[in-house]
Amino acid sequence: MELVQQLVSNLGVGEDQAKGGAGLILKLAQDKLGGGEFAQVASAIPGSDVLLGSAPSDSGGGMMGALGGMAAGMMGGNQGANLGSLMSLAGGFQQLGMNGDMVTKFFPVILNFVQQKGGADVAGILSKALQ
Repeated sequence: MELVQQLVSNLGVGEDQAKGGAGLILKLAQDKLGGGEFAQVASAIPGSDVLLGSAPSDSGGGMMGALGGMAAGMMGGNQGANLGSLMSLAGGFQQLGMNGDMVTKFFPVILNFVQQKGGADVAGILSKALQ
């Protein structure tokens, strides 16, 4: 898969880590977007169903998920909710053997890929879901 290859070469992660990390980000987008908008994003990423299936199932669990929930509660509003989402992804990234801060390195690579494949409108949809 082209996106997985880009993640591996740009970020120096393993193929399974790239698939799982991309899957976590897609799962977050799927949770935040309506079906029609997510379908546009998914159509720009060949194999998106495989990537979704590669995401760890308990991505929001454990200490990182709890911290994300507390951060969201303390900050309030959209900014807090967004930080909570990022923090919950960090737990999933740790399950894949990566530091939680890798989440922020995956976002631009995936957004750039979606923009190349699906255009600026589709990238805008994904960006809105992830911010």
